Amino acid sequence: MPKTRIPWAQYSINPVKGLCPVDCKDTEGKPYCYARKGYRRFKWNPEIRFEEIEMWWDIAILCKGKRVFVGSTIELFGDWVKPEWQQAIFRHVARMTQHTFIFLTKMPQNLPREWPDNCWVGVSTPNASQALKARKHMVSVHAKVKFLSIEPMFDWGIGYPTIRGLLSSYQWVILGSRTQPVRHPFEQEVRKIIEAADDLKIPVFVKEPLATHLNIHREEYPK
Repeated sequence: MPKTRIPWAQYSINPVKGLCPVDCKDTEGKPYCYARKGYRRFKWNPEIRFEEIEMWWDIAILCKGKRVFVGSTIELFGDWVKPEWQQAIFRHVARMTQHTFIFLTKMPQNLPREWPDNCWVGVSTPNASQALKARKHMVSVHAKVKFLSIEPMFDWGIGYPTIRGLLSSYQWVILGSRTQPVRHPFEQEVRKIIEAADDLKIPVFVKEPLATHLNIHREEYPK
């Protein structure tokens, strides 16, 4: 099992493989999903399928607790993922309590309501409008850690009280720019989110290249 280049996780696994039907686009309508680009560039098998292979054994033999991102190349909570596939994933996760398993979705309406204590459950929302809609679903999700991933960050021109109220539902915030090509968010919007998180004592993780661009080097994790 290779280590991941995702900075806030140590390993990533993809038990569900195939070309993700979610075609993520920015405010200008330009796609930015690195996984979809990889499938097209390298001509990987686009068929959506479940591969319950030795990856789980690879994780089980890790002696120390690690942060493992599950489903880094596909949306795991879309209609294209069969319920029995999800159930198999959760069974494996629940038995490996020494590790932390991280799930991230753009479809919070489809998330299970109850999660094992070793799961961090996040929603990816690039703009404020989507984040406000997602919060309505995330408030009913019961997980040890719920987090908001704002990456790539676009259009967060909302007031500080609204941002603070929004973040109060989470225990972690991730911020990042669009890459390939790089497009950074407005500095004042980034700092406003960080200020609200600090007021609420919520840890913040600022990804590269945004961290260097704004000279804000924060790589914090939930306890």
